Amino acid sequence: MNKLLAALIATIIAGSAFAQATAPATPAVPATTAAAKAGAKADKSVAAAVKSEAKVDAKADTKVKNAQVKATKKKAKAVNKSATAKAKARTKVAKASPANKVKATAKAETTGAKADAKADKAIIKADTKVDTVKANAAADKAIAKVETNAVKAKANAEVKAAASK
Repeated sequence: MNKLLAALIATIIAGSAFAQATAPATPAVPATTAAAKAGAKADKSVAAAVKSEAKVDAKADTKVKNAQVKATKKKAKAVNKSATAKAKARTKVAKASPANKVKATAKAETTGAKADAKADKAIIKADTKVDTVKANAAADKAIAKVETNAVKAKANAEVKAAASK
């Protein structure tokens, strides 16, 4: 066991010493000034494209958040309005004379159903608007990504062209 442990330690030490040895410097193909300039220009255009894409993404996310907040407010308002209408109708039923109670109850139920339907429509419209904003934001993000990829491809092509000269 001690021999195995000693062998492992020796291997690790020798491996680390070998790994630390400097490799002989092999000169790479010297970059021409045109290639260097093209590389710098490519890096600059890619950086600008990435920055633009990030800006579009942030703007799209902000639009989605704002739409969600607006929709939440509209939904709450619609539900409150519906509850208020139903409460008013129940109050009328409570105040109605015993002879008119059946008629008032029927009217209150109709009013409640109409109020619920109106609230449901408002909720559906708000949700649909949020979905539309989300879809547009996703499209904007995808377009920005495609444009960034196009800039990267163009930059790579320009660098290769400059290096081959």
